[in-house]
Amino acid sequence: MSTSTMPRPGISAPASPLKRRRSARGGGFASSFTVNALLILGCAYMVLPVVWLLFASTKNTADLYGTAAYAFGQPAFFDNVAAVLNQDGGVFLRWMANSMFYAAFGAVFGGLISVMAGYAFDKFQFRGRDSFFGIVLVGVLIPNTATVLPMYLLASVFGITNTVWAILIPVLCNPFGVYLARVYSAAYVPAETLEAARVDGAGPIRSFFSLGLPMMMPGYVTIALFQFVGVWNNFMLPLVMLQDQKLLPVSVGISIWQGYALPQPEFTPMVITGSLLSILPLLVAFILLQRFWKSGLTAGSVK
Repeated sequence: MSTSTMPRPGISAPASPLKRRRSARGGGFASSFTVNALLILGCAYMVLPVVWLLFASTKNTADLYGTAAYAFGQPAFFDNVAAVLNQDGGVFLRWMANSMFYAAFGAVFGGLISVMAGYAFDKFQFRGRDSFFGIVLVGVLIPNTATVLPMYLLASVFGITNTVWAILIPVLCNPFGVYLARVYSAAYVPAETLEAARVDGAGPIRSFFSLGLPMMMPGYVTIALFQFVGVWNNFMLPLVMLQDQKLLPVSVGISIWQGYALPQPEFTPMVITGSLLSILPLLVAFILLQRFWKSGLTAGSVK
């Protein structure tokens, strides 16, 4: 009498290790290809405009409209730079100095205020702490352009429109910097270290400047750099607040030249070359401050 085994329904034989490795390899290749493709697209989106500026800054007015976009024109780069620097008695250098002053002030003092506020929200216990921090988070969600008109009305009440204070005071407030500083404080400043300093007789202010701020220095530099870039690229606030061309930042000044370019095409190479020169301080700032971000991996460690 012969017996035969029937396969059980719904139960399949397990895949061999070779098939599993091939399946994992295929899925890994697809995900890696997708991620790399998205990274390449993102890099192209950010780098290609800068590359175009490099090519376009070497062209005169005729070459801008008569040659390919990513092709060098006649050697007119130094002529364009000279035209930018000599226009209106060198007002471009004044605009660059104004932008540097506004951005540096906002980065140093605005970043410090953000770090102090984030540290206080994280380490201090006081009534309404969570409610106040919730208001800060709401401030993160509000775009800067929506606050320009209210700030202009406040500045006009205090009589500081068309002055540097109309730009310097608003840049001291950075809700996103406060949020980021609280995250850095929670991650890099151990409560045990502050408790030991309190036992040794250090007050809250001394503990912050002697222990908290050095441990949060990578976060401070990161917040300051974000603030520097934000103030440097700020357009709406100085456009509304300032009327004196000697007080304008470079972003607004170049937009004025761009308005001149339609009736006077010779301003077009100046706008392009000025835009290229205006991003050089940002590149220098990023290159010089990279080491502080790397040190953030070991900042705040307790030995």
